Formats: sequence, structure tokens, C-alpha cells
Amino acid sequence: MFYRYEIKKVNNEDVLYLYLTMAYEFSKELGVQASDQDLKRRTKNFIKNNHIQFHGKKAFLIIDGIIVKTIELNEEGDDIEIVHEKSDYSDENYLVTLELETHIIVEITLKEYLLGVLFANTSFQMELETLKALTVLYRTYALKEMHDNKKIMAINPYQIYRAPSYYKLIWIQDYNSTYQKLLEAIKSTDREFITYHNQYIIPFVHICSNGYTSSHKDYPYLEKRPSLWDYASPQFLKVIDYEYEKLEHIFQMKKEAIKNMEILSLTDNNRIQNIKIGSTTMDGNSFRKLLNLPSEDVTIIIDQKKIRFITRGCGMGYGLSQFGANEMAKSGSNYMEIIRYYYPKIMIKRFL
Repeated sequence: MFYRYEIKKVNNEDVLYLYLTMAYEFSKELGVQASDQDLKRRTKNFIKNNHIQFHGKKAFLIIDGIIVKTIELNEEGDDIEIVHEKSDYSDENYLVTLELETHIIVEITLKEYLLGVLFANTSFQMELETLKALTVLYRTYALKEMHDNKKIMAINPYQIYRAPSYYKLIWIQDYNSTYQKLLEAIKSTDREFITYHNQYIIPFVHICSNGYTSSHKDYPYLEKRPSLWDYASPQFLKVIDYEYEKLEHIFQMKKEAIKNMEILSLTDNNRIQNIKIGSTTMDGNSFRKLLNLPSEDVTIIIDQKKIRFITRGCGMGYGLSQFGANEMAKSGSNYMEIIRYYYPKIMIKRFL
């Protein structure tokens, strides 16, 4: 990324000079489009991956001899706002009220809840930093639901809870090592959560995007973010065929009407916004759910025997991409950098 670096003294302070050239397209992107958090993440990774002995707090980004950006490399602890209250909000002490699938109400510790959610919604093959990022998001949802509704539904649109003992039965060989790994992710992020304008966020998470995450007008902390790592995900591309007999049952209309299926509009992220089937118009999310498609980024191929749906990405594409986050972790990003990459407008906080 950077073709050269120097460490110089400026006003008795060590400053890292990072050199790029406009001859490369990524230099233009960095100089003009990249956010401060993105530049900070890339710079920290460059320092770490190249074993640079630099302990200063400032870097200059230089493109073709011109300083175009100053990057503040504050210590990681400075990235968290400390909340001087709620001393009992430790995962070990804080109790959450949980409504199970059977509608039975139970009370468990936040630690036990997070273990159950991590088992149900992550992979034991994920990097520890990815699991930490997801833990902070899942804890945020638990705190939000307890604040707003005084209880958490075990099955909800954002995360699923199952008791850790359930996974002990199906992961006989891997259970103990997975348990310890998830426990470390919980302990090392204890009391940490995320807000936007001092309100808990909804932690949108998906398996992989179509290359870019999506913005949403109702949630200003969601931004369209490049997640090009997701192109390599085994979940990225899916081909699903439906015969007309099945589609007639789903849509409750005849074959000829279904064959006139027409995409009316797309989002800025190439996802179906509205689609017309016969005389019925529906939004992309409803269409995806009706056909059980992995994504709303769909290419539709119509022939005489069937309709083929080619999808890109897995999930609605909002917030954090699990695959992209894990690739960031593999390349050296820590969990705070991962969270801030996918949620650039938020604040990470910690109860004292």
C-alpha cells in the first residue's frame, strides 16, 4: 500500500511519514474517499505487519510529495468512552430476562446469554478478534432490549439464543476449545457496548455482502461500505432454480403471469427495491423471504421450464459482514477497528 516510510522529528515528536503515488488507483481512493478511521486502521496494520518500531501518535499521508492528510494514532484505550455508572453491568453480575421459544421466561446472567448467542450465531473457526467484535454487538442488543422492553426474545431478527449445553451434544470434540475461545471474547470485552447519539444501536450482522454493505434511511449509523473480501466467501454466489409448478403455489398465480416477472427498481447497492410479478408489486425483502433467497442482489433468468435466481451475498447486507470482518482480523485488524470499519459513525463505550 505505502511504497516508503520515514520517521522524523517534528517539534520534538516522532511523526511517521507514509508515501504513496497517484500512479496507483488505490492511492487516489485513499487520498480522496477513505474515512479517517479507515486510514487509521490501514496505517496501524502497515506498522504492525512491517514490524515498524514507531510509538508516536501522528502520521502524515504523502501523495507525490504533498502532505494530504494527518492521521491521529491515539492509543486503543482512548478509543472507548468510559461511562461512570452501572457498576453492576459486568457480564458475570448483570441479569437478563429471556423469553424462550417455548414462551417460558427465565433469568440468566449476561455472560450465559452471550455464550448461547455466540454458539448459535458464529463459527468456532472465526478469528478471536472477529468474535470480540460480534460479542460487543450482541451485548449491545441485550442491553438495548432490557432497556426498552425489559426482556429479550430468544428468537429475534438479529440474533438467536440457544443454551450452550445444546452445543455440547452436537460438538463433542470441539465444544471445550470453542467454549474457552468464546469465553475469552466475552471476558476481554466485558462491559463494552455501542451507541449512536447516546442510544444503543441495533447490531445488524450478515454472513457476507455482495461486495458492499447497505445504507438505510431509518438507521443513519448504517453506511454503504466496501467489503470486497466477501467476493471470496463460499456463500457469495448461489444458483437456485424454481419450476413453475412450485412458483404457482408460492405466488398463487398462473405460469404466464409469473413469466412476466419484472424488476422495477434497484437500490444503490444493486439490490432489488421493488419487483412486479403479474399484477402484484412487492419490495425486495418480501420477495427474498417468499422465495427463501440468500440475498436481494438477484439476477433472474426466465425460460420455458423454470426460473433461475442467481444471488450474490448472504443476508440483507446491513452492518457487519462476518466473512469480511474475519478477513480483516486475519490481516491484523483488532475488534475495535473491525466495528468502526463497518459502523463508522458509532461510539464504543464501556461501563466503569
